[in-house]
Amino acid sequence: MYLDSAYVAKCYINEPDAHLVRRLVSGQPDLHTSALCLAELACIFQRHIREKSLSKSQALKLRGAFWDDVQSDAWILLPISDGVLRNVEAAVRNLPAHVYLRAGDAIHLVSARDAGFSEIWSNDRHRLGAARHFGLRGRSVAP
Repeated sequence: MYLDSAYVAKCYINEPDAHLVRRLVSGQPDLHTSALCLAELACIFQRHIREKSLSKSQALKLRGAFWDDVQSDAWILLPISDGVLRNVEAAVRNLPAHVYLRAGDAIHLVSARDAGFSEIWSNDRHRLGAARHFGLRGRSVAP
C-alpha cells in the first residue's frame, strides 16, 4: 500500500479523516511512501506548531514515533533516485496541458508507479486527479 505524505501524517496527527486513515492502515504490512515524506512530514509538523494545534514537545514526540516506525520497517521509504527524477521529467513532459501537478505530486506518483503499485492513497485532489496519467488509481478515505 502506498500513501502520500499527507496520509502518513494522519497516522500521527489528529487531522480530518485521520481516524479513517488509521483504520485503513491498521494491520497492513509493507506501508510505502517516498523518502520525500521526510521533508514533507517535517513541514507538516512545523505547520501544526505554527498554527498552535501542536506544541513543540508534542510534535517532537510524534516525530519520534514516526522515526521509530521507520526504523522498525513499518514504513518503507522509497528513495528519490536520479532515475525517479528522470522518470518524473519524462512523465510530466507528456502530460496534457490541463493537468495541474506540483513537483511533490509527481515524485509521489512516479515513486508509487515505479515501485509497482496500482493505486496511491491521498487526500490531495490534484494528486488524485493526476494519478490516472501515471497509470495509477487515486484513492481517498473520504466519501
